[in-house]
This record gives sequence, C-alpha cells and structure tokens, in this order.
Amino acid sequence: MSKKILVVDDEKSILTLLQYNLEQAGYSVITAMDGEEGKNLAIEKNPDLIVLDLMLPKLDGIEVCKQLRQQKMMVPILMLTAKDDEFDKVLGLELGADDYMTKPFSPREVVARIKAIFRRSQIQAEIKGSELGDGELLKFGGLSIYPDRYEAYFEDDLLELTPKEFELLLYLAKHKGRVLTRDQLLSAVWNYDFAGDTRIVDVHISHLREKIENNSKKPLYIKTIRGLGYKLEEPKTE
Repeated sequence: MSKKILVVDDEKSILTLLQYNLEQAGYSVITAMDGEEGKNLAIEKNPDLIVLDLMLPKLDGIEVCKQLRQQKMMVPILMLTAKDDEFDKVLGLELGADDYMTKPFSPREVVARIKAIFRRSQIQAEIKGSELGDGELLKFGGLSIYPDRYEAYFEDDLLELTPKEFELLLYLAKHKGRVLTRDQLLSAVWNYDFAGDTRIVDVHISHLREKIENNSKKPLYIKTIRGLGYKLEEPKTE
C-alpha cells in the first residue's frame, strides 16, 4: 500500500506541482489550502507524512504543528517557508517538525527529502529493534524510557516529548556516560547537518532538562561538558 502524504499550502500552483510529483513517485496525496483544514484532515485521514507551509490562513504552520503534537500525533512533518528566517527554522524544529525547506525549491528535492525522512524512520525503527529489543526498558534514577512505545516517564509521570526530544533523549541514554558533541548529536538525531546550526541541539537539551530535572539549572541527568558537549549519566545519590 502506498504511503499517504498530506500537503498543506495556500498557493494552488505549489499544491498542484507537489501533488503531481508525489503521485508520480508512488505516493497517495491529500491537499488542503489553509491551516485549519490541514489540521482537521491530518486528524481525520492519519497521513504517513505532512508537508506543511509555514505561512497559512486561519492557522499558521507553527500552530498546526503545535496542535498536532499536543494531540500526540507523531507523524513526520516537513515544513516549508518562503522566508529564510533562522528564528522560524529553530522554532519549527523545536515544536516537532522533522525537516525544513525554504522556497523556492524543486519538486525533485521535496520528493528526495520525503524519501529520506521515510528511510530514516525505517532505519531508526530497525536499530531500536535490533539494539534494544522489543519492550526493553532503559532506566536511570527516576527516568524510564520505553523505546518501542516511544514513551518516557520521570518519577512515574508520562513526559510530553516531541519526536525529536524523545529521539535525543534515547540517543543520550543509549550512550550513557559518553560525552557527545553538539555536532554528533545534530548528525545522529537530525541525520543531516543544519549548516552547523547546533543551537537546535541546545534548545532541545534545555527543553529536556525542564522535563526530567527537578532543578534544570543544576541538572543531575544531562550534564554539560564545557567546551565539548553533553552526556547523560546516572544521578548520584547522597
């Protein structure tokens, strides 16, 4: 069965162009021209991936992404924008987008990026299955991570994590005690180099600390190694 892709953009020409090229690549395509319709279709149709424009009527792409993540929809999201704006870029990824492209772009590039997202998802699923085994629990102090369920708990409370926050936490956990540079984390979790934009890593580390540390200013789990990067370690008991 072909994978289903929802494309949300308020420019008819872009919708038509992307729909044609994605269907030629073997995907089933649904379209929407505003954020509200796009959000509703995402919930109703449960697509395998969403191509989401940033600037949309009714609800912008950031708000659509935010609301879908709040409803626990972990579908991959490829965000599009006409602005080469670093703030938008970091914010979009911070809210749970999986990738980011700036207009103008070639349809071939969009198709290639979508194939890469699906390929990464498949590889990550296989790695999790082979390295960790189905249902194997990772536990560090009050932190519990269930890789197969894509869930993490802190002191028995389910953590509200975006997909990238979970993948970053899981990668740190699988390399417990090892110092990982920002570039290593950027490459491993985002799977390509955002032109060296390691601020994305720092933003996600900060958000993780807010969720798994009793005092994010004095972290016990995710430690900063000055001049090098980060590591996750077992909290020391007094």
